[in-house]
Order: sequence, then structure tokens, then C-alpha cells
Amino acid sequence: GAQGRLCVPRNLLDMDTFSKSDPVVVLFVQGAGSSEWKEFGRTEVIDNTLNPDFVRKFVLDYYFEEKQNLRFDVAMGVTRVRGGCLFLTARAGVQDFLGQAFVALGEVIGSQRGRLERALTGVPGKRCGTILLLAEELSNCRDIVTMQLCANKLDKKDFFGKSDPFLVFYRSNEDGTFTICHKTEVVKNTLNPVWQPFTIPVRALCNGDYDRTVKIDVYDWDRDGSHDFIGEFATSYRELSRAQSQFTVYEVGAGRRAGGGAGGAAALSPPRPQVLNPRKKCKKKKYVNSGTVSGAGAGAAGGRRGAQPARPQVTLLSFSVESEFTFVDYIRGGTQLNFTVAIDFTASNGLPSQPTSLHYASPYQLSAYALALKAVGEIIQDYDSDKLFPAYGFGAKLPPDGKISHQFPLNNNAENPSCAGIDGVLECYLQSLRTVQLYGPTNFAPVINQVAGAAAQVTDGSQYHVLLIITDGVISDMLQTKEAIVSASALPMSIIIVGVGPAEFEGELGLTGGD
Repeated sequence: GAQGRLCVPRNLLDMDTFSKSDPVVVLFVQGAGSSEWKEFGRTEVIDNTLNPDFVRKFVLDYYFEEKQNLRFDVAMGVTRVRGGCLFLTARAGVQDFLGQAFVALGEVIGSQRGRLERALTGVPGKRCGTILLLAEELSNCRDIVTMQLCANKLDKKDFFGKSDPFLVFYRSNEDGTFTICHKTEVVKNTLNPVWQPFTIPVRALCNGDYDRTVKIDVYDWDRDGSHDFIGEFATSYRELSRAQSQFTVYEVGAGRRAGGGAGGAAALSPPRPQVLNPRKKCKKKKYVNSGTVSGAGAGAAGGRRGAQPARPQVTLLSFSVESEFTFVDYIRGGTQLNFTVAIDFTASNGLPSQPTSLHYASPYQLSAYALALKAVGEIIQDYDSDKLFPAYGFGAKLPPDGKISHQFPLNNNAENPSCAGIDGVLECYLQSLRTVQLYGPTNFAPVINQVAGAAAQVTDGSQYHVLLIITDGVISDMLQTKEAIVSASALPMSIIIVGVGPAEFEGELGLTGGD
């Protein structure tokens, strides 16, 4: 695979009246043999800048034998996508569109050093700036590191206060340039900030090369986006990982560490990484540094014996590494998948006997629901060892008393709702259409809670549940559905919602939990 590591617009149009633009980049991809554009992902929004450096990257699989067309749309603020087109909301108006660029992924991969700059177009009579794309093959490293840093005696930048410092991490590229990979939060009004712990994939930090330079800049946050540069220092993943002790206190400079070494003997700490401002260093002969930053592993390698301890102290906080396991890893390790189906039997689908109904099946073609069930189910069933699938319906009146149910077994067996294979589910689904009355409302929560209850019984990693919900439209119990999903979020289960028919499915999109 190839990672679209960098999308850097430059010299964008300024559409804000009293400040600069707040850009976001949305990536669209075009399927092979199709003219339709589909959203692949989007960056974060960065306020008040015409030259944004986005932290969020796009990870794409590259296929040499296919032409993979990409479209990068640059816009202001909050956006929505409908039908492959960018819609602007909250700050509505076409004037908030900042331009777009079309490119094939192969062009980026094949360009010199994997760097391609393309002009942004799409705003008549305006020069929209450019977008820089950089691709690099991802390493197979799946480790994730969690670290925390703090700083001491940073420069005072604010006239009426101290500083509002934050850190920006950059990974070095093979051509000697740097790419942003993480920003910390801003800590207000302090020269001795302690930032919250953060997690970052090792391949994002150094692409699996433990000796690759990691540059860290320190800035003072300003509301208008013109953040003041305080200083910088460099390290590497290998240096960061050398100090994995927790709650270890270091003297600032080359002092002693409290409580380190075998048998309680004090150990000498490595020199503190100094925050340097090159501009100040050139102007001031007596300039030493703009402060120190510390964190687990943030120091350079090697200590100096006999150095006199300085009075200020800094605590080195946690640095830990975990491996991120993939779906394939779990399957190879013996995890069993349990596939459950829930089908919408509400009246909004139309009478099954009418050709306009989404449940209508002609002698020559399956219904929309049956097609969706086969498309997803035939893929998932390969990972289910026993091929027995619990299958439910919801939103129908059941015979003989017409009671409404939102989790009735399609095989009419509450004790054992499992069907034999996807063909068995289809057979029970068609039988239910002939015996129940389509009604409503469209409630998801009961069947989600049903599967969540089964998932909660085994949480040792040996079982994983997948719930497929096929529906035609608006969720009636949205609040209860959200609560059910939140409650199930820590359980070994996933929910796949497939929409059939012409509805917008805006409510379902709101359940994804995306940024």
C-alpha cells in the first residue's frame, strides 16, 4: 500500500472578512470503470491560515495495474458531501469553496521523490493557490506509542501573560524534508507546561525507522493563527524509547535522577534536550536556549558523570509501546466470528406484493433486501465457522394477535433463531414476509442490545460478533440507538448498517462516530 502522507495547500484564497480562511481538504476517489466520485476522507479544519499543515493523512492502497483517480477539494469550515459533490453548511455559500485538484495516484507515486505539486482550480477569475502531494510506502510496523512530555522555563511570548505553548512533531522524509505528524493541545498561560499523554503510530512518527530524525517545534498559540515560534529540538524514536521508566524525576541539565538504579543508587540523567531558537542564537551572543522539554525518552543518549545538578527538576512521564493487531491477526489467532442479521419490516418499505416495494421479488430478480443480504453475507460467512446465523426482523405485527416486535426470529424459533447459511436466512426472510404485517416504527436499539448481550458473555478475544442491519430509512429511536451503540462500544462486536432505497440515511451516517 501507499500512504498519501501529505496534502499541503499553499497560498489559498482568503474568504474570511476579518481573518484568514479556515481550510479543510476532502479527498474523493473514483471507482474503476465508474464516473462517480465518492468521499474517501477529510483532514481536520485549521483556523486562520492560507498555508495549512494538516496532521491527518490519507492512507490508500496503490494498484499498479489500475488508474486510480483522485480529487482534492479545498473548502472552508464545516462541509457535507452528497452524491459525490461537496456541500457547504453552517457557513453556507459557494464563496467558501477554495478550489480543487485532479490527479491520478500513479502520478504522485511516479513523480520525482514522490512529490507532486498541482495548481488548485475551480473558482472563476481567481488564483486558488497550489496543493502539494507526497506519497511514501508504509512500513509493516504496527506498534503504537503513548508518551507524555512537559517543558520547563520556556520563553515568555505574551505581553499580558506568559505563553500558551504547544508542540508540533515532524517526521523526517527520505529527501531531507519534514512532514507534520502530531500536534499537542495548547496549555494556557504557563512557561512550565505539562501536556496530556497522546498516542501515535510508530510508522507515523518514523515509518518504522527507529533512527530517523524526529523534529519537535515549540510554539506559543495566538488566536489569530500567527503562532510565535519559541524553539525546536531533535530526537529519534530510539532515543525516545530509551527512558521508559514512569514517574522518574530528572534534574534540569545533567543532574541526578531520583530513585533510579539498582539497589536505590542514584543514576545520572542524560542531558536535557534544549529548545533552541536559531534566530535568537544568531542575534544574541549570550543566548543559551529558550527552555527545556522533557518526557519519557525525550533526552539525548549518554550522560555526563560529575556534572553539578541544577535546581529545577522535571518529571519524565510514561512512554509505552503496544502492538496494533489487525483483523487477520485475530482470525489467524483463532477468533471466531458470529454473524447476526436484522431486517427492516416496517411499512415504509411498501407492500411486498407490489413491484414498487423494496421487499418485492420477481421471478427473475431478488428484492433489494435479499440482494443486500447476499452481497454482505456471502463475504462475512467465510469467517463464521459454523455457518449458523441468528436472523431477526423488526418493525412488524406478528400473528396471531398483531403484537408489534422489534426483534422477532425469522425462523419463528425464539429459543434458537439461527439459520443455516445465507440461503437459510433468505428462506426464513421470505417466509416471514408471507406471515407478518409490515408496520413500524423503525427501532434499532432492541436488536443491538440483543447482540450486545451475547457479545458480553465472552470477552477474552475468542469470539467476535458482527450485526448486519438492513433498513430503508429514518431511525425512530435515535436516542436509544445511540445509547445502545455507546454501551456496546467496549464489547467485541461491530455493527454494519446497509441502507436500501432512495432515502438520505442522514441519521445512520450520524451513528458512525467519525471525527
